[in-house]
Amino acid sequence: MLLYVQIAEQLRARIASGELLPGSPLPSEVDLVATYGVTRQTIRRALALLKEEGAIYSSQGRGTFVGPEDAPQAPHRIPVYQQIANELIEQIKTGEYIPNRLIPSEKTLSQRFDRAAGTIRQALAYMRELGWVITVPQKGTYVARVEDWPER
Repeated sequence: MLLYVQIAEQLRARIASGELLPGSPLPSEVDLVATYGVTRQTIRRALALLKEEGAIYSSQGRGTFVGPEDAPQAPHRIPVYQQIANELIEQIKTGEYIPNRLIPSEKTLSQRFDRAAGTIRQALAYMRELGWVITVPQKGTYVARVEDWPER
Protein backbone atom coordinates (compact mmCIF):
# COMPACT_ATOMS: atom_id res chain seq x y z
CA MET A 1 0.00 0.00 0.00
CA LEU A 2 1.27 3.50 -0.81
CA LEU A 3 2.74 5.45 2.09
CA TYR A 4 0.40 8.46 1.77
CA VAL A 5 -2.61 6.11 1.79
CA GLN A 6 -1.31 4.49 5.01
CA ILE A 7 -0.91 7.92 6.63
CA ALA A 8 -4.41 8.93 5.52
CA GLU A 9 -5.75 5.73 7.10
CA GLN A 10 -3.93 6.46 10.37
CA LEU A 11 -5.33 10.00 10.45
CA ARG A 12 -8.79 8.66 9.60
CA ALA A 13 -8.48 6.22 12.54
CA ARG A 14 -7.51 9.10 14.88
CA ILE A 15 -10.62 10.96 13.73
CA ALA A 16 -12.86 7.89 14.16
CA SER A 17 -11.50 7.22 17.66
CA GLY A 18 -12.29 10.78 18.78
CA GLU A 19 -8.64 11.69 19.27
CA LEU A 20 -9.19 14.36 16.60
CA LEU A 21 -12.64 15.87 17.08
CA PRO A 22 -14.77 17.61 14.44
CA GLY A 23 -13.85 21.27 14.20
CA SER A 24 -10.47 20.78 15.88
CA PRO A 25 -7.31 21.75 14.03
CA LEU A 26 -5.27 19.02 12.42
CA PRO A 27 -1.57 19.03 13.38
CA SER A 28 0.50 21.22 11.03
CA GLU A 29 2.21 19.74 7.99
CA VAL A 30 5.55 20.25 9.75
CA ASP A 31 4.31 18.31 12.80
CA LEU A 32 2.91 15.53 10.60
CA VAL A 33 6.21 15.29 8.70
CA ALA A 34 8.02 14.87 12.03
CA THR A 35 5.45 12.39 13.37
CA TYR A 36 5.45 10.13 10.33
CA GLY A 37 9.04 10.69 9.18
CA VAL A 38 8.06 11.38 5.58
CA THR A 39 8.33 14.27 3.14
CA ARG A 40 5.95 17.19 3.10
CA GLN A 41 4.72 16.05 -0.33
CA THR A 42 3.68 12.69 1.13
CA ILE A 43 1.74 14.47 3.89
CA ARG A 44 0.08 16.76 1.34
CA ARG A 45 -1.03 13.74 -0.71
CA ALA A 46 -2.49 12.10 2.42
CA LEU A 47 -4.32 15.32 3.34
CA ALA A 48 -5.62 15.71 -0.23
CA LEU A 49 -7.07 12.22 -0.02
CA LEU A 50 -8.83 13.05 3.26
CA LYS A 51 -10.13 16.33 1.82
CA GLU A 52 -11.60 14.50 -1.19
CA GLU A 53 -13.46 12.24 1.25
CA GLY A 54 -14.74 15.21 3.27
CA ALA A 55 -12.96 14.02 6.43
CA ILE A 56 -11.02 17.31 6.70
CA TYR A 57 -11.08 20.79 5.19
CA SER A 58 -8.74 23.75 4.97
CA SER A 59 -9.50 27.36 5.78
CA GLN A 60 -7.24 29.97 4.15
CA GLY A 61 -4.97 31.52 6.75
CA ARG A 62 -6.36 29.42 9.60
CA GLY A 63 -5.27 25.85 8.91
CA THR A 64 -6.75 22.43 8.30
CA PHE A 65 -9.63 21.15 10.43
CA VAL A 66 -11.38 17.87 11.10
CA GLY A 67 -14.82 17.25 9.63
CA PRO A 68 -16.97 18.94 7.02
CA GLU A 69 -16.67 22.70 6.53
CA ASP A 70 -19.89 23.33 8.48
CA ALA A 71 -18.50 21.60 11.61
CA PRO A 72 -18.18 24.13 14.42
CA GLN A 73 -14.53 25.04 14.90
CA ALA A 74 -12.71 24.70 18.16
CA PRO A 75 -11.76 28.03 19.72
CA HIS A 76 -9.04 29.78 17.73
CA ARG A 77 -5.55 29.08 19.02
CA ILE A 78 -3.09 31.90 19.57
CA PRO A 79 -0.59 31.94 16.69
CA VAL A 80 2.85 30.56 17.56
CA TYR A 81 4.58 33.89 17.01
CA GLN A 82 2.24 35.52 19.56
CA GLN A 83 2.89 32.70 22.04
CA ILE A 84 6.63 33.31 21.67
CA ALA A 85 6.16 37.08 21.99
CA ASN A 86 4.00 36.64 25.10
CA GLU A 87 6.65 34.47 26.74
CA LEU A 88 9.37 37.01 25.95
CA ILE A 89 7.18 39.86 27.24
CA GLU A 90 6.73 37.97 30.52
CA GLN A 91 10.50 37.65 30.77
CA ILE A 92 10.82 41.40 30.23
CA LYS A 93 8.23 42.08 32.94
CA THR A 94 10.00 39.81 35.43
CA GLY A 95 13.37 41.43 34.74
CA GLU A 96 15.01 38.53 32.97
CA TYR A 97 15.54 40.90 30.05
CA ILE A 98 16.58 44.38 31.17
CA PRO A 99 15.47 47.69 29.59
CA ASN A 100 17.94 49.19 27.09
CA ARG A 101 19.74 45.82 26.79
CA LEU A 102 19.85 43.39 23.90
CA ILE A 103 17.54 40.42 23.85
CA PRO A 104 18.89 37.16 22.39
CA SER A 105 19.50 37.07 18.63
CA GLU A 106 16.99 35.66 16.14
CA LYS A 107 19.23 32.62 15.73
CA THR A 108 19.38 32.01 19.49
CA LEU A 109 15.59 32.46 19.86
CA SER A 110 15.00 30.23 16.84
CA GLN A 111 17.00 27.45 18.49
CA ARG A 112 15.42 28.00 21.90
CA PHE A 113 11.84 27.84 20.60
CA ASP A 114 12.67 25.33 17.83
CA ARG A 115 11.00 27.57 15.27
CA ALA A 116 11.96 29.09 11.94
CA ALA A 117 13.68 32.47 11.86
CA GLY A 118 10.60 33.91 10.11
CA THR A 119 8.41 32.98 13.08
CA ILE A 120 10.87 34.66 15.44
CA ARG A 121 10.88 37.78 13.21
CA GLN A 122 7.08 37.84 13.42
CA ALA A 123 7.25 37.62 17.22
CA LEU A 124 9.75 40.47 17.39
CA ALA A 125 7.70 42.60 14.98
CA TYR A 126 4.62 41.99 17.14
CA MET A 127 6.56 43.02 20.25
CA ARG A 128 7.76 46.18 18.44
CA GLU A 129 4.17 47.03 17.48
CA LEU A 130 3.15 46.70 21.12
CA GLY A 131 6.10 48.81 22.30
CA TRP A 132 8.05 46.21 24.29
CA VAL A 133 11.19 46.27 22.14
CA ILE A 134 13.00 48.47 19.65
CA THR A 135 15.24 47.28 16.85
CA VAL A 136 18.34 49.17 15.84
CA PRO A 137 19.45 48.21 12.31
CA GLN A 138 22.77 46.33 12.29
CA LYS A 139 22.82 46.35 16.12
CA GLY A 140 19.97 44.14 17.31
CA THR A 141 16.72 44.24 19.25
CA TYR A 142 16.63 45.89 22.66
CA VAL A 143 14.12 45.94 25.48
CA ALA A 144 12.32 49.31 25.41
CA ARG A 145 12.71 51.77 28.26
CA VAL A 146 10.29 51.10 31.13
CA GLU A 147 8.53 54.43 30.55
CA ASP A 148 7.82 53.32 26.95
CA TRP A 149 6.25 49.97 27.90
CA PRO A 150 2.57 49.59 27.00
CA GLU A 151 1.83 48.50 30.58
CA ARG A 152 3.78 48.74 33.80
